[in-house]
Amino acid sequence: MADLPALERAYRHALQFFDTLDERPVAVTASLESLRAALDKPLRDAGLPAEQVIDDLARDAEAGLLGSTTGRFFGWVIGGTLPASLAADWLASAWDQNGATYAVSPAASVVEEVAGRWLKDILHLPPEASFAFVTGCQMAHVTGLAAARHQLLADRNWDVTREGLAGAPRIRVLTSALRHESLNRAVSLLGIGLDNILHLPLDDAGGLSVDALERALASDPDAATIVCLQAGDLNTGRFDAFARICPLARGYGAWTHVDGAFGLWAAASDRYRDLLRGVEQADSWATDAHKWLNVPFDSGVAVVARPEAHRASLTTRAGYFVDAPESARDQIDWNPEWSRRSRGFAVYAALRELGRDGVAAMVENCCDYTRQLVDGIDAMDGAEKVAEPVINQGLVRFLATDGDHDTWTETVIERIREEGTAWFGGTDWNGMRVMRISVCNHRTTQSDVDRTLAVIRTIMG
Repeated sequence: MADLPALERAYRHALQFFDTLDERPVAVTASLESLRAALDKPLRDAGLPAEQVIDDLARDAEAGLLGSTTGRFFGWVIGGTLPASLAADWLASAWDQNGATYAVSPAASVVEEVAGRWLKDILHLPPEASFAFVTGCQMAHVTGLAAARHQLLADRNWDVTREGLAGAPRIRVLTSALRHESLNRAVSLLGIGLDNILHLPLDDAGGLSVDALERALASDPDAATIVCLQAGDLNTGRFDAFARICPLARGYGAWTHVDGAFGLWAAASDRYRDLLRGVEQADSWATDAHKWLNVPFDSGVAVVARPEAHRASLTTRAGYFVDAPESARDQIDWNPEWSRRSRGFAVYAALRELGRDGVAAMVENCCDYTRQLVDGIDAMDGAEKVAEPVINQGLVRFLATDGDHDTWTETVIERIREEGTAWFGGTDWNGMRVMRISVCNHRTTQSDVDRTLAVIRTIMG
């Protein structure tokens, strides 16, 4: 087979990457200029042998690979890749199955159907809810809010699918300042409009104020309203009061959407599940499998409690479609893409590899390591904890002798990256520049935590 040498080369390069992962610097070692010099080759008239192309790519990209798949990447909320999920993803590429409809790939359709049912079970979401496998939480927001837009306007005798948004009743979005920017993009893409997002204050616990939300709902009780809640704030991992807010919003006819990009996975753990008490009463949920489930990019999941609104907002038909068995699931009815990668294979494999206990253990280990990192840094002279970890997110900063803590914090973060053992990112929080600690990788071990703390202690002098 002509393709086999290239596949064998790719396999060997992948194994070498994983064999050296623990010794590789986590930070990128190449400059922009050196990467362009290595990769920006003249496009030839004649092609090259496939195996040479793979060898060249592996060599030329090497220094520009961020070590986000290592156990010591603590920057953004990026998970690693479980062995079974990575292998299944390779198979999905080899099989080259378009995950659009049952007829295009019956196996892909059924695997996605099963994996979606397992996900709802492990996340303790309503079993009758519909779901979609999408590129990431960004498109999961789009999917959930498209269903919300359809239902809220249908309740006001407006068919947005046929009539569009021109002249439609206004939709407002009530949320807190802690909402993720991907929610803004979803609101913009759907034509709801950024000016229709109202940011409400937080309560003393750092969640959306229930009293402020009730006042906002009561101020215009007939308005088409989406309430967006957080299951795991990006900086602190805090959760909104779902058990109080969801019934309140429903009483005003509002749609409740939950951003659970990583925090929704806390439902898998007996230790942390109570943080999500009442979340099952929402109308839609968005999460990422490529975060805490540790499957390869790209893999987001939208779940919708009102399947009719979900399907009506996205389904489409064409004359060349092939009829499927009556009970078969056509993925195109539930997600915003037409031709698409068969993402269900990697999720299916990950859940089978881990089981319920494995997912729970991964969540709990990451939370334990986050607390160790935060507390370990807090114990160092010249450092302090600024936010207690709720789950796998924590914040610290570094104190300068001249009082310019923001600049010194950025300097320490940069020195940690340059040293290469670990990688952290900075963020703004409550008027301070701080270092965010995110642990979301099944590869993170006690040794990784100990090595990282030792490096920071040395840098702090």
